[in-house]
Amino acid sequence: MLIQEARNKGMNAISKMIKNLWRKFHLTQIMILLVSVMVLAGLGFIVYFMKSADVETLKKGLSQSTILYDVNGDKASKLSANRSDSVPIAKMPKHLQNAVVSIEDHRFYEHNGFDLKGMSRALVKNTFSGGVVQGGSTITQQLTKNALLSPEQTYKRKVEELFLAIEIEKVYKKKEILEMYLNTIYFGSGAWGVQNASKKYFGKDVSDLTLSESAMLAGIIKAPSVLDPYKNLDKAVDRRNVVLSQMEKYGYITSEEAASAKQAQPELDDRSGDPLKGKYPYYTDAVINEAINRFGLTQNELLTKGYEIYTSMNQEVQAGLERVYKKDWLFPDSVNGDPSQSAAVLIDPKTGGVMAIVGKRGEHVFRGFNYATQMRTSPGSTLKPLVVYTPALEEGYTPTSMLEDKPQKFGDYEPTNYGGRYRGEVTMNKALEKSLNVPTVWLLNEIGLSKGLDALERFGIPVEESDKNLSVALGGMTKGVSPLHIAQAYTTFPNGGIRKDGFFIQKIIGPDGELQPKWMPKETKVTTKEVTDDMNAMLLNVVERGSGKKARIPGMELAGKTGSTQVPIQGVTGTKDQWFVGYTPDVVGAVWLGVEKASETNHLATNSSEGAAPLFKEIMERTLPELEGTSFDVDSIDEEEQKPEKKGWLDKALDKLSELF
Repeated sequence: MLIQEARNKGMNAISKMIKNLWRKFHLTQIMILLVSVMVLAGLGFIVYFMKSADVETLKKGLSQSTILYDVNGDKASKLSANRSDSVPIAKMPKHLQNAVVSIEDHRFYEHNGFDLKGMSRALVKNTFSGGVVQGGSTITQQLTKNALLSPEQTYKRKVEELFLAIEIEKVYKKKEILEMYLNTIYFGSGAWGVQNASKKYFGKDVSDLTLSESAMLAGIIKAPSVLDPYKNLDKAVDRRNVVLSQMEKYGYITSEEAASAKQAQPELDDRSGDPLKGKYPYYTDAVINEAINRFGLTQNELLTKGYEIYTSMNQEVQAGLERVYKKDWLFPDSVNGDPSQSAAVLIDPKTGGVMAIVGKRGEHVFRGFNYATQMRTSPGSTLKPLVVYTPALEEGYTPTSMLEDKPQKFGDYEPTNYGGRYRGEVTMNKALEKSLNVPTVWLLNEIGLSKGLDALERFGIPVEESDKNLSVALGGMTKGVSPLHIAQAYTTFPNGGIRKDGFFIQKIIGPDGELQPKWMPKETKVTTKEVTDDMNAMLLNVVERGSGKKARIPGMELAGKTGSTQVPIQGVTGTKDQWFVGYTPDVVGAVWLGVEKASETNHLATNSSEGAAPLFKEIMERTLPELEGTSFDVDSIDEEEQKPEKKGWLDKALDKLSELF
């Protein structure tokens, strides 16, 4: 019995062992089959990309410009890196070539497009460091990446780059590849290519670069914005010294040459000029900023990849606005004789599309500070219709409602009317028309500060915690707004209560189709059409007979509001900021005129009625032929106070003064 059980157990064990061996054999076959399939697929993958790698893609990529189209789909401007100053490799100093090879790809003359040793070394170093501290791309791969026609970051694209780099090495000599690379690589500050970079940073032709200067340019390539000598000279010098050490390490220079070059003090001299040669540079700057922030593109991609960008620009309006800003006599000087600064923006209220923009007076600086979109300053009385009169109309007040106009304090706050004149009572319409301060503050206090602040939020005006007091009725703000902010807010009035977000770009078409933005412009229901009809009627009066009279154009229905901020120095009479925001049913425009930092000697002696309003008139006269001239179709305000009244010379003089602010 025991023997039989033992035999059975033995047979079962043998049977299991045979089954296991059979199973393992089949698994091994399956594994071999899978590996074979993967190998064949990989070979097919490689063959596919070897066949599809087209060196012509490189040539096309290096010659692409991004085209800007206007609102009608017509070509408006070209957005491209200024590569017209490309130079042959023979004119590039040998030490410049060696500097770039030493720091970017020291095995450049040994590999065939990709460096397996370099890639492995970078992978190991990055793995142990816990991040990307070293790149493995060769100069040829970098050239390929710069030339390919889309910015996608996928494994497929990486493989394409690899095989295209191999093909490039078959077609071009090493010196030709290095020449293309040095003529197209980005060196920061709007400089593409070594010739432009040499003029940008050292004010000389590339052939005249010293060893130290060549090393600095080579060092910038890694991180152009961080290592820009104009922004971070110490970092640029440190990086230069690293390049010189690499050149010494690989035998391109002696230790004495390296030490001498490290002691050289950089002499920066910008003689590059504007890197954008296309038309409408301020609009182009705004398009670049929006494409980066809204579509996720980079500046380098925008200037080298050949996109088609459809904008909201009206070319005729943009050109007219730029012509106005070339007329220096339209702009008042500061009391010390320095030129004032100014910016303007015009928006289509129906869509929110920015029709035209000028970011500053004077010479254009590539992507320089744009006063129309980036500045924040107090809007003065242009805020009154938004924070006070609109919410008051919503609360049941009417244009003929009577407001208190007499000296009074609101806690510790004691506003005054300009000129010191008070009428006792005044209609809402007259208070807005003459831009009276005390009735405006009194009205905000009556309806409640919270209602005014709520209205500002709906109008899209940014408010700081320190702005939450009654002085906001007169535009008192800690940081303030830009012309674009205030123009967007005023689109509410010609739109029957709907505010439109401003935007420059309608769509972007890339090599692989239309790009999807991170966000789309929105519209916001701010108030009712009944309220905006009353606001339109009152703001038409401001231009017809009030503080905005000098913006009036015969035969044109123009509504608007002036605004000024005083120099914040006791005993100094003058303005720091002047505003005029005007609109028709077809366009909303905001103009700012002023000085950036006011002082006793640096401010404007004029006011918005004398400065910003006539400037806006000049702009509108330039754009009027391009606009439809639609009527507001609102009833005029019938109030007894509108009738002519007999006044003495003193009353007339005080009335005149009250209209100035």
